[in-house]
Amino acid sequence: MLAKVMSCAIIGLDGQLVDVEVDIGSGQVMFTVVGLPDTAVQESRERVRAAIKNSGLNFPLKRVTVKLAPADLRKEGPAYDLPIAVGLLIASEQITADLSNALIIGELSLDGTVRHTNGVLSIALLARERGIKTLFVPASDASEAALIPDLDVIPIESLFALYAHLQGLQPVAPFHPALEYDPDDVPSYPVDYAEIRGQEHVKRAIEVAASGQHNLIMVGPPGAGKTLLARSLPSILPRLALQEALEISRIYSVNDLLPPESPLVRHRPFRSPHHTISFAGLIGGGRWPHPGEISLAHRGVLFLDELPEFDSRSLEGLRQPLEDNRLM
Repeated sequence: MLAKVMSCAIIGLDGQLVDVEVDIGSGQVMFTVVGLPDTAVQESRERVRAAIKNSGLNFPLKRVTVKLAPADLRKEGPAYDLPIAVGLLIASEQITADLSNALIIGELSLDGTVRHTNGVLSIALLARERGIKTLFVPASDASEAALIPDLDVIPIESLFALYAHLQGLQPVAPFHPALEYDPDDVPSYPVDYAEIRGQEHVKRAIEVAASGQHNLIMVGPPGAGKTLLARSLPSILPRLALQEALEISRIYSVNDLLPPESPLVRHRPFRSPHHTISFAGLIGGGRWPHPGEISLAHRGVLFLDELPEFDSRSLEGLRQPLEDNRLM
């Protein structure tokens, strides 16, 4: 029997739908995953097999083929574990629910527990854009996904909990957080501009730069206070609007940098990479594209201490963001 479940891949900052197709046929007992999977996706075969057995469900001892479509898109990470497991249970007729308008993500532990996944905010945004109504996510990520309105976010603790929900044995209620965001609430910054004494001419220049969103270069001897002044800059920038906070949180979610106690970044970021940082680390990219320090400083401050020590390629890469006055 053939089953299809929708999941999602993260490409840079954006999500892209991935169809997880599972076919159970006759022949030699095998478990094959195709569709340009990386090592972590290939290893999902063992995680899924163990999770299904340890959840008290039946793993089909037949020829199993899993295709991740589109086939020309490289897949990375363990977030496909849960949709593959659900597809197997549907194909083996252990689950009969209709999941044509649902999206599933999550990494499985060997005991069937569903673990945290990166980029949930981007995935939730994609689901809303594509008109998908239901999003099954790890319970630890439910508060992050629920930041996006008009979605039924179902928090999943384990594979068996999802099985029981889909079969109507023990339904899981959608997660509805009480999001309170006050744009006038002043966040706590490590360095407050009001605490700095002296350097009035530099402080005036910083105020002008903050007011007009200008770039600023500070030149002076070591110990003059350049780093301290730069670290204080976010405290005099305007408070974040909710949309700005969501933009920043989306970037940090992809990089797995969101604080565990809060799924929403409420203060302007301050990024200060070391001058030995790689080009991909600063600008972004890599074999699997990920945001760099420029993107992580979006709506905030990017401080390049010892600027002449950065390599010429990195400095050339900064030309366009500086000209466009955009750090994303």
